[in-house]
Amino acid sequence: MSGRIFLLFAIYVCGHQAVQAQSYGTALGLRFGNDNVKRTMGITFQQRLLKRVTIEGIVQSDFSYNHTLHGLIKVHQPLVTKRLNFYSGGGFSMGMEQSKFNDPLSQTIIITTGNKTLSGDLVVGLELTMLKYNISVDYKPNFNITGRNPWYLGQVGISGRAVLVTGAKQNKRWREKNREKRREDRKERQEDNKFLNIFKKSQT
Repeated sequence: MSGRIFLLFAIYVCGHQAVQAQSYGTALGLRFGNDNVKRTMGITFQQRLLKRVTIEGIVQSDFSYNHTLHGLIKVHQPLVTKRLNFYSGGGFSMGMEQSKFNDPLSQTIIITTGNKTLSGDLVVGLELTMLKYNISVDYKPNFNITGRNPWYLGQVGISGRAVLVTGAKQNKRWREKNREKRREDRKERQEDNKFLNIFKKSQT
């Protein structure tokens, strides 16, 4: 009986903290990636643009022959609470990468390095934000447009980010900007009305 009470209390506390926890507006951290060719480590920067839309920039490297820069736009869907999200999106990437080609004449594999590459990205994943930290796990297919063989790589990534600007603080900034804009618009309308009244009086 006491075990059930403790379990219910723990679920309540965790759920309460998840609801009360601060979401993020800006987050910065590390990303660890793994595909069928290499393992990478890099920096991830994430910025919320709209209520459920973020942009992410990733710089990653295997510290050997592969170095890439990625730009992604992601749409988030809350699961259970707004702190646990499913997201999906896409973008583009560029970099310097290793490429492998099979030569049918010599029946050998030709490896080249320093190839300038351009690719398209898709991404799907889950993320959790609590206690000013953001953790995500995703799958990011990469489709090469030019410069690399194989043309397709599927990377599994784990990211850990520190929340630099909370969602509440960002929302407050947005509200302040909207209020300032409304004040400016109201002031402009008052000035326009004042000018219009002067003009009307001059015509009478």
